Amino acid sequence: MSRLYFPITHIIEGQISITAEKARYLISVLRCKKGDDLIVFDGENNCFRTMIVQVNRREVIAEVLEKFPCDFESSLHITLVQGLLKGEKMDMVIQKATELGVKEIIPVITERSQVRETRKVSRWIKIAEEASKQSGRSMIPIVHEPMNFSDIFTIHSSRFIPRGFIFYEEGGMKLSEAVSSLVTRHSSLNPTTPPIPPLARGDAEGIKRSEGGLIIFIGPEGGFTKEEVAFAKEKGLIVTSLGKRILRAETAAISAITLVQFLLGDIG
Repeated sequence: MSRLYFPITHIIEGQISITAEKARYLISVLRCKKGDDLIVFDGENNCFRTMIVQVNRREVIAEVLEKFPCDFESSLHITLVQGLLKGEKMDMVIQKATELGVKEIIPVITERSQVRETRKVSRWIKIAEEASKQSGRSMIPIVHEPMNFSDIFTIHSSRFIPRGFIFYEEGGMKLSEAVSSLVTRHSSLNPTTPPIPPLARGDAEGIKRSEGGLIIFIGPEGGFTKEEVAFAKEKGLIVTSLGKRILRAETAAISAITLVQFLLGDIG
């Protein structure tokens, strides 16, 4: 059964009118025709089981047979801050991060970024939308406009710090230790915050309850500089590592998200 992301603003007499690019996609790519079943998800954790009742060149009309909740999202709100990558590497990171349940993606310009500006954000949004549909997610991740590394800590500091990791190939504690240290770090920097259960045995409820969730920093080709890591650590991020081997940036992003979802989220 075909799936389509379509923000539904209104349903008229039990029918949804799908126009413009979405209609062309259904007709030209999915080859949908009258009588076909179609699942429409609206990005607000709602799904609609529909049947296509009319197809023309500019519009597809689907009759709503059933509305049901479809919250297949991880309870862990992960934001990926990814150093801008060359070519199709960034496309891959956007796609795989979406499949793995990331809620937000912020491309960042760092000291070693070989790409310092881009016009691909609209393309990345489409990749995220397609990956959400393919993986059965019920929402589309937010893909932000690129920003400078230092701006993350002024624009988003209240949401993310200190609930985050910066992955550094030249050092840092083991990820399992970094996860366990999150509670201690949070309590020391936020003395008014009520105590949160320890994470030593996989209890991730404190992370899930925290505003802004968890942030993951992954560098571009060549990684972060020592100065950037020191700056991030000073701002409250935990410096951690993926082991002794040096991974490609896109591999590091996929590995880091997978491990964090395993330790704190809904994988495994």
